[in-house]
Formats: sequence, C-alpha cells, structure tokens
Amino acid sequence: MAAYGLYTHIQSNKRRSVALLIGLFFLVYVLVFAGALLAETLSVGDAPLDYLIQAALYDFAMAAPFATIGTILWVLIAYKFHQKMIDAITGSSPVTREEEPRPYNLLENLCISRGIAMPKLRIADDNALNAFATGLNDKQYSITVTRGLIGALDDQEIEAVLGHELTHIRNGDVRLLVIAVVIAGVISFFGEMVFRIFFQNAFYGRRSSSSSNDKKGGGAFIAIAIAIALIVVAWILSIVIRFALSRSREYLADSGAVELTKNPDAMISALRKIENRGELAAANSAVMEMCIDNPRSGFADIFATHPSVDKRVAALVQFAGGRDPGPLSIEGPQETGQLGPPPEGPWSDPPQNNAQQDSGKPFLPGSEGPWGPRQ
Repeated sequence: MAAYGLYTHIQSNKRRSVALLIGLFFLVYVLVFAGALLAETLSVGDAPLDYLIQAALYDFAMAAPFATIGTILWVLIAYKFHQKMIDAITGSSPVTREEEPRPYNLLENLCISRGIAMPKLRIADDNALNAFATGLNDKQYSITVTRGLIGALDDQEIEAVLGHELTHIRNGDVRLLVIAVVIAGVISFFGEMVFRIFFQNAFYGRRSSSSSNDKKGGGAFIAIAIAIALIVVAWILSIVIRFALSRSREYLADSGAVELTKNPDAMISALRKIENRGELAAANSAVMEMCIDNPRSGFADIFATHPSVDKRVAALVQFAGGRDPGPLSIEGPQETGQLGPPPEGPWSDPPQNNAQQDSGKPFLPGSEGPWGPRQ
C-alpha cells in the first residue's frame, strides 16, 4: 500500500492528461460539425443527405479555426482562474498561520517531513466534513478543508486528511481532475449553444414557412437525426471521461496518507467520521469529484468516482494494519490531540493529577483505584 510518489501511477496520470486534452479538441470538433449539419439542414431545407453532409463539411472547415481558438482560450481561462471559480462555488478562501494555526502547522509539518513544496491552505465555510486539492502546477496547488471538518476531527485525523490530499497532488491526480472538469465545461457550453441555435432557428423557420407547403424530405430528417446523435454522443463521452477516472487513485491516496503519517488508525477514523457527512451544499458534481469523499448509493454508485468508505477502510485494515471502529457518531468539535496544551486563563481549572480525580481521595501508595493498584 506504499503508494506515495508511485512512479507508474504518476506517469499514467501524465499520459492520460495529455490524452484528455487531445480528446477535448476532438469532442469540440464533433460538436462543431453537428452544428454545421443542423444549420445547413435548416437553411437549405429539402436536399439529398450527401449534399447536406458536404455542405456541413465545408462549413466545418471554415469554423474549425474559430472553434480551436475558442477552446484554447477556454483552457487558458480555466488554467488561470479555475481556483477563483471553485472558491466562488464553495465559499473558500486562503488562510495564514496566524488565522488558522492548527491546520496550517499540521500541513507545514507534513511538507517539511518529506521535503514537499507546501500548497496553499484554504478554508471553506461549510459545516460538511470534506476536503479537496486543486491546481495545475506547484504555484497553483491548494488544499481546501471545510470548517466542519476542522471542528469534528482531531489533529491526527486532520493530519491524515491533509496527507491524503498531498498524495493526490504528488501523484498528479489533481491535475487530471481539473482537466476533466474543464472538458466537461467546454462540451456542456458548446452542446448547449448548438441546441439553442437549433431550436431557435427551427422555431423561426416554422413561423416563416408556415404559409408554404415546403416540407423537408428524408435527407433533411436523417441529417437532423445524425446531428442530434453526435451532440448526444459528445455529451455522454464528456461525462464518461470524468467517470472513467480510476477509483484506484483514492486507495493510493489513502495509503499515501498512511505512509506520511505512520498512523493508519487516524486515516480510518477520519474516513468513518466523514462518511455520509461530506455533501457540500453549494458544490456541483465536478467539485464533489475532487473531494476526499463523494457519497453515492444505489444505481448511482455505478458511476461513482470514489469507492465506498467501507471498501477503503477494508483496504487499510488489510494492507496497513489499521483497526476499523465501524461507523462513528460526532457529538461535537474534537479537541483531542491538538498541538500543545490549551492555554490557562483566569477561568480555567488548575491542573490536577489524574490519580487524585477519583472520589477526591488522597493518593496513597498501594491503595486501589479505578485503574488498578496505585504504585
């Protein structure tokens, strides 16, 4: 299960990132051709199918350069501003050590221990228990944790979650996910644009030709069917690309967290606390796919980007020697294991010897206490 920095996984993610970018342009061109075919059919009307296809190919050749430029601009905008878009959706913002010393110190210690460039730390003002990493290069990488997660997990568990996200960054999973989200956004935009143009032209076309008996023949009907089929296929492929991202990345990130922290029990208890409590209120499906947990159940689990918590915990128990406490309830913010003792103030209780806290009896060597003979 020692997956941190796994070379084959990193190389595979790099190859898939390039393949996804190539596939992005292919899907855009498919949509452009489908739009050209619809436009020719609506403008020409009754015409043979081969004529409509040839005319659509000519229009496609004329529009392809503009589609290429538009797609490149979209990718560049996503490259530059995707973090701001995600921050706007999730309500997250960067924090400093002074603002959030507890998670900041934990993240910094993990990075120092392995000589990793420290990503930016962000906090999302959401009561859900979740975390995710974003970015496309070392200068952009960020780890976002929710306010609910900080309040519900102890230091060891937060450290395990941060180690999980650090492993995603190191293994290249974050870059691959961001590219997949960009692809889905481009295809959705182009697909919606083509559909809007088609239905608007069809509506006005019907109004302008309502007084005539001109009807589209079989060629026009087949051309429209082909165009709609291409649009649907492109849209489905954009979704499949996101769902085809290997679920193994979560197992590898869990094991990477264990290698970083040397504490499989903390990773397991963190997953058990996050289980069924990670749904971000304002996040869309694309953002949820980046999170440490993206809960799905029933038929939807077929398309899940994350294995279930039970399967992930079982893997940690089997390969990392962790112990599964089963589903955990959360009574309130967890304060155990924080960095250093809590500060003493005028309202704090004076420190007491644990041995003197039972029944108020004085400590007597050899006497019996609730934990056995006193020494």
